Order: sequence, then C-alpha cells, then structure tokens
Amino acid sequence: MRRRGNWRRDFRQRFGHYDAKFKQAITNRHTLWIHAVSVGEVNLCTQLIHALEPRLPNLKLVVSTTTTTGMAELEKRLPGHISRIYYPVDLRGCVSKALGTVRPEAIVLVEGEVWPNFLWKARKMGIPTFLVNARLSNRSYRGYRLLKFIFKPLFAAFAGVGAQNEADAARLTKLGFRPEAIRIVGSLKYDAAKLDERRVLHVPRILRQLGMPADSPILLGGSTHPGEEAILADVFKNLRKKFPNLVLVLVPRHFERSREVGKALKERGINFVYRNEVSITTQHDPGTVDCLVVNSTGELMHFYEHATVVFVGKSLTAEGGQNPIEPGSLARAMVFGPHMQNFADIAKRFVDQQGALQVNSAAELEQAFEQLLSDESLRRTMGMNAVRVVRENLGAIDKTVNMIVQHLEGGDLYVKRVRY
Repeated sequence: MRRRGNWRRDFRQRFGHYDAKFKQAITNRHTLWIHAVSVGEVNLCTQLIHALEPRLPNLKLVVSTTTTTGMAELEKRLPGHISRIYYPVDLRGCVSKALGTVRPEAIVLVEGEVWPNFLWKARKMGIPTFLVNARLSNRSYRGYRLLKFIFKPLFAAFAGVGAQNEADAARLTKLGFRPEAIRIVGSLKYDAAKLDERRVLHVPRILRQLGMPADSPILLGGSTHPGEEAILADVFKNLRKKFPNLVLVLVPRHFERSREVGKALKERGINFVYRNEVSITTQHDPGTVDCLVVNSTGELMHFYEHATVVFVGKSLTAEGGQNPIEPGSLARAMVFGPHMQNFADIAKRFVDQQGALQVNSAAELEQAFEQLLSDESLRRTMGMNAVRVVRENLGAIDKTVNMIVQHLEGGDLYVKRVRY
C-alpha cells in the first residue's frame, strides 16, 4: 500500500468504518455486495455488473476491492450510483462491522478471494455467498487440502459456484463445495475481453511523440514479472540487428517496479521513457528512444491493440502466467512461457488451435519472435485463430448471472436468511 500510494484515503473502511454518505446511500435498501480483489478482477466485476443490473433492478450494488489501484479502476469504470468501498481486514471485529453495516442480501466473490472470518460471519448471518470465475492453481489446491478442516464447512455453505471447467469443478468438490452448487460456466475473462470495446488512448500518437516511426514493429511485454524485462531487453537488442526499427514496450504487472525495470534497461544501454513522463507537449527526436515503460494502470489493452508481437508475462521466470485472452481478443500474435498454471486450460486452447506459441526458454522466445516478425502472414493467421478461440468461448457472463439470479429470485438458497 505504501509503495502504490494514496493509501490513506478511506483507510478506515478497511476496519469496517464508513462515512455518513455511504451509510445514507444504502439506508433502507436491499444490497448486493460484489468483491473484486484488484485491477484484473475489477475488469471482470464491471462486466458482471453490466449484466446483473437489468436483472436485479431493485438491488443496490456495493462493490469492494482490496488495492488502491483496484479502487482507481472502479472509480473510472463504474457509474456514481454504484457504491465503492475497501474490503475489510479479515479480523472478526472488522468483518462484523462491515457486514453489519452493509447487510447484503447476497455476496459475490470474484475468483478465489476466500477469507475465513468474513465467510464465517456471512454464514452466521445467513447471507448466501457466491464464488464466480472460480479457478484453482496447483498451489492453492494443495494449500486448501492441508487446511480442509477449516475450509470445508465454509465451502459447503456457498449457495453457488461458477467453475471454469470440469477439472476445476472436480477439485472444488474434493475441497468440500457441494456438487449441486457448482456450475461449469467457462471463464468470464473471455467475455470481459470486450471484442468490440472502443479504445480512448491514442497509442500511435504517443509513439510518434517518442520519435518512433509510424511503421515500426512493436514488441510488447505485457504484465511482466521480475527477470522477464531483462530477458525481453536482451531479446530486443538481438532482434534489432535484423529489425532495426523494432520498438520495445514493457508493461510491468506492478507499476511500482518501474524503477527496477528502468535499471535493467540502463544496464543494457537501451534508451527509454516512462509513460507518466509523456505529456501533450512531449516530443523526442527520431532514434533517441528505443523503449517505453508503461508505469500506469488500466492501459495494457490499449498497447496490446497496437503491438506486432506480444509476450504474456509471469510465464518465463515466474509461475502462474497472466491473461492471454486480452491479446488474443485483439488478434495479436502472442508468445508465452511454460508456466501458465493459472490459465492452463485457456493457454492450451490457444496453443492447440494455433492462436499462440509456447516456449520454454529465452532462446526459444527470441526464435519465436524472429519467426513472427519475419512472417506477416503467420502473425495474421495466429491472430485470427486467437480471436476464434475467444468467440467460441463467450457466454460465461450470462451463465453466471443466471446462476445468481435464479438463487435470489427463486429462493433456492442453501441457507435460510435470518433476521439480524
């Protein structure tokens, strides 16, 4: 929080204390509480809200997030009538104050944000809870298995769970979720990619301001993690011998690491500019800037749209992987490393249908980029294949909304609401 800044604003909300404006907004209202941990989940959350609001017009929506960057995205993406708060610290007193104030008709948790005290209190108050876009990495699954004696009764109390695939559904059942509560709906991330969404950031203009030719091919590293920027910088330097106009754009997963990224670039003699240093009046001479480091949030999709080739981060030097659906939905030729555990099923779909390349090392990454930069037809074909994968897997949002609405309107709840 200290590194990201702006943490003092509404800090008391993290302990269940809310101002008069928020309390007034929910007074005498039936509320639905939706929780999205950070920026990635906020994107899913906003799409879910757009689909939920028309179906549940009498419910006041309250959305929580954990990070300051998540809050910034909520404020940017959601209309003013939807209340936004910070998620409470998972201490009994804090969650009791929070739930006692909001008094939601139901709670929707986006992805795997499971905190015991919060869930215990919700169960005690008889509040139906839903888990949407549920996925389990191998690490998370092992952890929950070890602590099954704690989590099993909490998992069994969920009114509905939207699993991404059959493998996740089977794992969820083993952890204690009731089979009848689980629905296989697919990944919300396909719908959240918004194939027809209009972009408002003019990336070509920014690159021109940096003195980069309009026809320069762009190598983009998206949501990169420690070590990956250095690898991409080395690959970039090698590729420039064959593609002299090549431009490098790095978008670290956590923008507070930008200075660290800049240090790696300086060590390799790569001239770069930080995104927050680019203003309307910025103008660099041609050939003076090789790389743009995007140290801002919420702009990755804008840069994906104009990339020639894309590396999907957290897949080469770190485990888990980042979301490949975003560049795939924009028909970008993308490459990722061997560690895509958090998106295993999705990554396999892209690779199997020739919508992405998967590599095992920095050397293979360089070879893949050289092949793609040399072959426009291959890039176009991969992009079309990737878009087809996305289109074939749309519909998870509607299925998830149906699950929630049917429970709330039909009274088919696992726990009976109690008055409190």
